[in-house]
Amino acid sequence: MMKSCLGLILAFTAAAADLPIRTVVLYKHGVGYFERAGDLAPGASARLDFRAAEMDDVLKSLTIFDHSGGKVSGLRYDSSLPLKQKLAEFPFRIGERKPLAELLDELKGARVELKTGAAPLAGVIVSGRVVTGGKERPSEQVTLLLDSGEIQTLDLASVVSVRFAESRLQEQFRAFLATLADARAQDRRSVYIDSTGSQSRSIAVHYVIPAAVWKSSYRLVFDAGGQATLEGWAIVDNTTGEDWSNVRLSLVSGRPISFISRLYEPKFIARQTAELPEETAAAPPLHEGALGVAAAEGLRMAKAGRVASAAPPPPAPMMAPATRERDEARRELLAMESSVAATATGRELGDLFEYRMPQPVSVPQNASAMLPFLQQKIAARKLLIYSDESSRHPYVAAELANTTGNTLDGGPLTVLDQGAYGGEALLETLKQGDKRLISYAVDLGTRITTAFDSRVDAIRQISFRRGILSVRRAVVESKTYTIRNVDAKAKTLLIEHPLRPDYKLLEGKPAEKTPTAYRFEVALAATTERTFPVVEERVLEESHAVASLTPDVLFEFSQGKGLPAAARQQLERLADLKRQIAETDRQIQDAERELDTLAKDQSRLRQNIDSLNRVANQQQQVQTYAQLLASQETRIAALRDRRAELQRRRNQVETDLHSLMETLQF
Repeated sequence: MMKSCLGLILAFTAAAADLPIRTVVLYKHGVGYFERAGDLAPGASARLDFRAAEMDDVLKSLTIFDHSGGKVSGLRYDSSLPLKQKLAEFPFRIGERKPLAELLDELKGARVELKTGAAPLAGVIVSGRVVTGGKERPSEQVTLLLDSGEIQTLDLASVVSVRFAESRLQEQFRAFLATLADARAQDRRSVYIDSTGSQSRSIAVHYVIPAAVWKSSYRLVFDAGGQATLEGWAIVDNTTGEDWSNVRLSLVSGRPISFISRLYEPKFIARQTAELPEETAAAPPLHEGALGVAAAEGLRMAKAGRVASAAPPPPAPMMAPATRERDEARRELLAMESSVAATATGRELGDLFEYRMPQPVSVPQNASAMLPFLQQKIAARKLLIYSDESSRHPYVAAELANTTGNTLDGGPLTVLDQGAYGGEALLETLKQGDKRLISYAVDLGTRITTAFDSRVDAIRQISFRRGILSVRRAVVESKTYTIRNVDAKAKTLLIEHPLRPDYKLLEGKPAEKTPTAYRFEVALAATTERTFPVVEERVLEESHAVASLTPDVLFEFSQGKGLPAAARQQLERLADLKRQIAETDRQIQDAERELDTLAKDQSRLRQNIDSLNRVANQQQQVQTYAQLLASQETRIAALRDRRAELQRRRNQVETDLHSLMETLQF
């Protein structure tokens, strides 16, 4: 069986045809789309070589087209089994620097034919060993059972050749060595496309594999009149390990969804072990002691219930696939002269954009190329932009409007102004009809300072409902930009002012707005200074329970701007009632403090009277204290009447306040 398999592989390899690369499409998310095409002779097969890391994508995306109307009979590819597992199928091992004697010892019983300096010998291997001892070099020996029945030991140093008499063992050795040879190129995997029939085939194979990301590089050239030309270069790296010779090359701007699915590695699932009851040996029974008829029956039912409710064993988990690491493509750009001979043809490709090179392209393996894909006039104007408040100087910038008819892929941009280097910028992907600002230098001839001011306006709006007073105030903030142009030429400045969601713009009209900033356009005359204020307000809303407000706060609220006269009178009435309640509370507290003082004084007088009654000749002093107690009792009665009156008055005012609050609404 080993012989037939090896013969099939050798025959197939000899007949394998080559399908050269015809088309390459590179994307921005780490994959490339490749098309191979060619002719197959009748019954021939095609062989495609890939890296092991590419096989998952190949098996996921490979598509075959037979343009001759025939059918492809099958597709085969190299196994991904590890070398150790492949070698485990052989009945012997050839280790690193393993002596021949030890190898022959593993093949005890195999028939061999030896050629020596004397006469050839044939026999069956009994054993093999390495003899060491003394200062002599180790020698290798083999012991054979000769055809004559004699057992003879030979020194392998005298043996010219060893041949296995059994063809099966010879084929196993060849296969073993072939497996080792394949392992030396273990990063390469072959895919074989078989065809059947008596006619030749014209087939095309399409697939996706990991590829280096193509990169964009631009030159923005301003002439003396301010007209701009945009020149685009594509940087392509061939890391596939195969030459691209006269291929149709396309570059796609966009990022379609792509992922890795583990299709190449064998996947194994652990299965459960199931046995029939009769296949299990019977265990010796153990009998429990009796508990009585009823108790025994209950125990039996309890055990049966536990068995019935036992959960089945969980399913065995699948083997988790190993993660794959990917190396990033190198990103160093190559300098080339700014002279574009030809540009690519651009077209929409679904939601993506494709640049198709007009001429076939050749890029050797492990080499890179810079290819022009754009050169045309573009709408652009030079201006200044100020967005970094940590700097006193604005940036020199250009406003680009994409009028090229193509999608401009993102990349670095070098500005050349009237034949001189002007600076560098980064250009984000720019769709047709969109525009973008790019900053490429600092303008030292313009200085900008800022001054900040804020104030809190009086109440803008006030409302009352169900005892809750709602108030709206406004905080007004102003930021003044002072701009000085020291150059003897006019300029246009864009000020990027932060856009804050809670603030409303009161002064200053922006030329445009981004998600995070206003853009104000300011014209600067030569050698001049001007100011540009930006005024914003923030409205603050407050809610207060009237019952918790003091009269002074209510009176302040009643003075708010825009408050109707009737509402102002009602708030003033609320404030007056709150003031009356506060004044009544103060009077009640005064009366209670005096009552407390009188109570303490009376307690002291009674103690003194009690003490004097125990002393002779103190009747006059006792009489004086008694008269004072009587006058205090009169004052206490008056104070209690006043406190009660004040409490009634307070209750009435509080009732009026609640009635007003229930009916008040504005």
